[in-house]
Amino acid sequence: MYITKKYVNNPFPKFKIPKNEKQRPMFIQYAMKKAMEIDVARGEIYYVIQPKNIKTGLLIKRKRRLNEHRACALRAMVLAMLYHFNLTSNLVYASVEQLSDECGLSTISKSGNKSISRASRLITEFMEPMGFVKSEKKWDNVLGNYMPKLMTLTPLFFSLINISNDRLIKAKKQQLTWINKNLLNKGLNPLTEKEVLLNTKNNRMKKIIEYRQSKRNFYIRKQKAKKIIANSETIAKQNILRILVKNFTLEELQTMGQHGLKKRVNIEYYSLKKIANSLYIN
Repeated sequence: MYITKKYVNNPFPKFKIPKNEKQRPMFIQYAMKKAMEIDVARGEIYYVIQPKNIKTGLLIKRKRRLNEHRACALRAMVLAMLYHFNLTSNLVYASVEQLSDECGLSTISKSGNKSISRASRLITEFMEPMGFVKSEKKWDNVLGNYMPKLMTLTPLFFSLINISNDRLIKAKKQQLTWINKNLLNKGLNPLTEKEVLLNTKNNRMKKIIEYRQSKRNFYIRKQKAKKIIANSETIAKQNILRILVKNFTLEELQTMGQHGLKKRVNIEYYSLKKIANSLYIN
């Protein structure tokens, strides 16, 4: 019996709007509506634009028609990028990992490791060479490696959903007017388009750094938790007890009592067990 090989985990990815998010600006709502009405994976633009190597500028040969798995991933990704698009800076206010999660493109292995390679390849091997997205790398001095990319949507991206550059510029001007109106109401000086762009970009960088540092701290805690939990429950609890005794004063230990201390050890043990087996959630 012939069995078709399954080479993607989720053949029909869909973008899911994050919970507890604020309503997006009118232009974003309009753009997302357009993206749902048009098949962004089957437009005429693919017969006009030839992808280029982003490093060398040389043309890349490819089939004119996207395979259906990548086409489905692209449809979801376009909506996700639009949802997180910042009109004043052209930046996508989300990491590749976040976009991958929200589009259902992330996978978890049996060992618990997350993979976002399907989303990452879609961006680096297709959307960037086609000129829909531009990426900028920044070095992280804390971790000693590159931070998540700063992704910018180009006018060509919006041509996928039949939004002209003139319409985009008009929306940007309206957004700048709204920002400055709020600043004037607060008694502050209005900003130029370049100033708003710089401020927005700096804020995005700050959030990325904060996220990276919190994620680093999580993995440090996880490694420590795994080291303690790797022992038998009895030995693990003895180690926790020694740590707790060092962290409390004699008066605090007396107030807590033997029963209270035992209860605290159990709480810490199961808390560490949970951390050791958990995944970092963006």
